[in-house]
Amino acid sequence: MPEESIDHIDFNDLNKRAISQPIVNHIYTADPSAHVFNGKIYIYPSHDVDAGEAFDDLGSHFAMEDYHVISMDNVDSESIDHGVALHVDDVAWAEKQMWAPDAAHKDGKYYLYFPAKAYDGIFRIGVAVGDSPTGPFKPQPEAIKGSFSIDPAVFEDDDGSYYMYFGGLWGGQLQRWRNGTFNKEELDNPTAHIPEDNEPALLPFVAKMTDDLLEFEEKPKEIEIVDEQGNLLLSGDNERRFFEAAWLHKHNGKYYFSYSTGDTHFICYAVGDSPYGPFKYGGRILNPVVGWTSHHSVCKVENQWYLFYHDSSLSEGVTHLRSIKVAKITHNKDGSIQTLDPYKG
Repeated sequence: MPEESIDHIDFNDLNKRAISQPIVNHIYTADPSAHVFNGKIYIYPSHDVDAGEAFDDLGSHFAMEDYHVISMDNVDSESIDHGVALHVDDVAWAEKQMWAPDAAHKDGKYYLYFPAKAYDGIFRIGVAVGDSPTGPFKPQPEAIKGSFSIDPAVFEDDDGSYYMYFGGLWGGQLQRWRNGTFNKEELDNPTAHIPEDNEPALLPFVAKMTDDLLEFEEKPKEIEIVDEQGNLLLSGDNERRFFEAAWLHKHNGKYYFSYSTGDTHFICYAVGDSPYGPFKYGGRILNPVVGWTSHHSVCKVENQWYLFYHDSSLSEGVTHLRSIKVAKITHNKDGSIQTLDPYKG
């Protein structure tokens, strides 16, 4: 449910009908990247704050400046906020807007990946390293070489290879990189440089990571998302095309690339045989939530798959003050995923 449709919502009733309740209620959190490390759930969300910025389609009101790590013993247990794990003031190259992060683990080290706007106004992706899944994390002095746009998600494959998926339209600036360099024209127009409706949609990117997980091993490659006939989804197909919030999980040997459709507010998925794709559109994982954005992760906990997501029910619909949630998801025998409705009735 986008923000413009919330005027007549009874939030007491809505919260009673919600399939899950906020995991954290003492601060606002969003964009939850969930992982199981050492038998415990760790969630790496954005930390929403009200910075007084006016709402716009560039996302200026999403003025987050730090990250907290949330842990849980299981999906039904109490959540623990481990405090600030990384602040924008700690990152030499970053000025503002610490948007959706992710994390990875290798050889006893933990890696926090995050997008932020550099001082030139361009989103880059950085990495910070810690000895604990809860931080603190020490950032690298510079952003990852060759990184751009937002929403990093790092996937560890069965062979020990790690891949980063990323990209986001409008305020996420992906459309400004269509020719390989940042296009500075019409910076105040979030939809400038978007393809025409009958042209192929902009695609997210993937890059294999170096062994130390600090850089890209290769130049990022576009990820093809195709329809039933193998054709690229079109830009005007905004109920299926990629907008932001890339995520990858693997189930029964298949790779599931999931993402948000942004302005139509669905979490969708596509399935492929390789971490590079192509990925064939499969359907929706989650129908629209209260609030404009939808951003998620998919995590296996004790042999059950869960969707970690957010909505704006706790703030009664304030789109940039969100709360993370979790719900069980089901893969059918044919590999498809059952669609969740976030509110019953």
